[in-house]
Amino acid sequence: MLFSSTLFLLYFLPAFLTIYFIIPAKAKNPFTLFASILFFAWGAPKFVFVLSAAVIADFFIAQLIHKNEGRKRRVFLTIGVVFNVSVLLYFKYFNFFMDNVNVLMEGFGTNAIIFTRVALPIGISFFVFHELSYLLDVYRRVKPPMNHIINYGLYIFLFPQLIAGPIIRFSEIADQINERKFQDNIDNRILGLFRFVIGLAKKVLIANVLGEEADKIFKLPLEELSSVSAWIGALCYTFQIYFDFSGYSDMAIGLARAMGFIFPENFNHPYLAESITDFWRRWHMSLSRWMRDYLYISLGGNKVPVPRMYFNLCLVFLISGFWHGAEWTFIFWGAYHGLFLVLDRLFLLKLTSYIGKIPRIIFTFFITVIGWIFFRSESMLQAFLFLKKMGEFSWSKYFFTPYLISVLAAAIALSFFLPFLNRNKLNNIETFSVLSIRETAFSVLIIVLVMIICVGEISSSGFNPFIYFKF
Repeated sequence: MLFSSTLFLLYFLPAFLTIYFIIPAKAKNPFTLFASILFFAWGAPKFVFVLSAAVIADFFIAQLIHKNEGRKRRVFLTIGVVFNVSVLLYFKYFNFFMDNVNVLMEGFGTNAIIFTRVALPIGISFFVFHELSYLLDVYRRVKPPMNHIINYGLYIFLFPQLIAGPIIRFSEIADQINERKFQDNIDNRILGLFRFVIGLAKKVLIANVLGEEADKIFKLPLEELSSVSAWIGALCYTFQIYFDFSGYSDMAIGLARAMGFIFPENFNHPYLAESITDFWRRWHMSLSRWMRDYLYISLGGNKVPVPRMYFNLCLVFLISGFWHGAEWTFIFWGAYHGLFLVLDRLFLLKLTSYIGKIPRIIFTFFITVIGWIFFRSESMLQAFLFLKKMGEFSWSKYFFTPYLISVLAAAIALSFFLPFLNRNKLNNIETFSVLSIRETAFSVLIIVLVMIICVGEISSSGFNPFIYFKF
């Protein structure tokens, strides 16, 4: 089930919130778990039992980690980590591994291995990272394990973050799950729904429009692709993925807040970054924090010799790229960003400090756009040919509609210029009690109008999945 579907917006969400708001606090967790499993099962029913079995296994493994000391404690953690990583490797990477084995075998003149392809459960990467966060936080004694499997199941299956994040570390939400009655209030409900609608608008009114154009351009035959159309396609995808993913994050954070949960932010104007290091402090921040706290620091962090530190940075981003998808393009994208992080530490940060803030932003944005070409392309060959076209000076007969140009201009303005303006009062408030009755009524009216526009657009355009659903 998609957040940006009429089924979710007109039926599931109203029914869920109506029941959720009227039931007592002690019933909220069981009801939300039931609704979350239903949400997942609607799109992938055959995987519900597999993932539920993983949840049950991890619940008891965490109990064993908590109750033991020394070597036994490490053994149970190892069992849990190997189990979860194996689940991810099988479902997400088995096909990739077998395809590449067959390529090698055919290269040596050997018959390819016939195998049954494994279907990919939606959101499996996020699911496994949440499971690992639980085990590692319990092992490190950051938080004790959940005493009730319903509460733990809710942490894993909680539907706002189930499919595409943000990645919520167990330590960030454990107390919120256990203490529900203090967070469910009218301010969180209204502010949460307001944030949800903002995210929906970013997805439906901007990302979908740019995505449709990016798809057309990336599918053009090479002879029909000019440098102008290639650059337009690259920019369309650059802003599509930002508004698509940040829109989903806004919707997830907003829904969670309406339910009484406070999720960490996932984006902070990433295209205003002044370096790739800065970019990763602003883009998919929950993934960056997860990789830093559970992987990079475990490898030694900044406390190892400099060559080892650079190796660890590259390794972490190789893994990050592979986590995004089982394709060489994603692996290259991860290595590409890892390389620039190393270059930042070697000399780029110092070198670019002399050129001023605006040139640094432009330079970083250019590096980011080039990286997105690999992220979007179907193969490494397509990516390099697309980049070659971008480097040529050629015009094309490809027609860009005024509507597309206006949406792209809006995306650029929202990404680069809006953050410099004075924040609207709504962005800074923590409670609607600081607003006048007129301001509150106007805010609610905006929510309703934007929702109606988005639902109308969804009804006419049909299926429009989020990019990160496939990860």
